Amino acid sequence: MPLEAGLLEILACPACHAPLTEAETELICTGEDCGLAYPVRDDIPVLLVDEARRPD
Repeated sequence: MPLEAGLLEILACPACHAPLTEAETELICTGEDCGLAYPVRDDIPVLLVDEARRPD
């Protein structure tokens, strides 16, 4: 699920505004105290806090 070139550079976590890293089917917040995982559906990141998975 590679995102369009440059898109990951401008996306940020809606909860804490930290950068995101790309995983297989989700984008993971790099914020120390946050760590939310946002799903990517049909190659579209769903950056809604209500849809995010909490860190383990």
